Amino acid sequence: QVQLVESGGGLVQAGGSLRLSCAASGRTFSNYGMGWFRQAPGKAREFVAAINWNGDSTYYAASVKGRFTISRDNAKSTVYLQMSSLKPEDTAVYYCAAARDSYYYRTMSRYNDWGQGTQVTVSS
Repeated sequence: QVQLVESGGGLVQAGGSLRLSCAASGRTFSNYGMGWFRQAPGKAREFVAAINWNGDSTYYAASVKGRFTISRDNAKSTVYLQMSSLKPEDTAVYYCAAARDSYYYRTMSRYNDWGQGTQVTVSS
């Protein structure tokens, strides 16, 4: 089992940037891929970005590609989500998740462990 703690959320104006962090403990961090998901009020949770075990493969939702960057530091057992050119529609609770294996996935069912979430609010 993996314990995940997100941080870095907050209130930002449209066009601004934020960097989310997710610190992991438990299983050996470099053994599994990581993903970021988000859930806006009244909407289903959706995929944002994912990264494989060593960081050399990433995948993004079309809505964030070119604006968000996922990365990881295995020495620190931490995954990051750098968010730029933020839009009001990016407002949501952002969750990190640990995959079942070393690959990256966009499907929630492929993730075993989830953090508690961090709120991101983008004002217009």
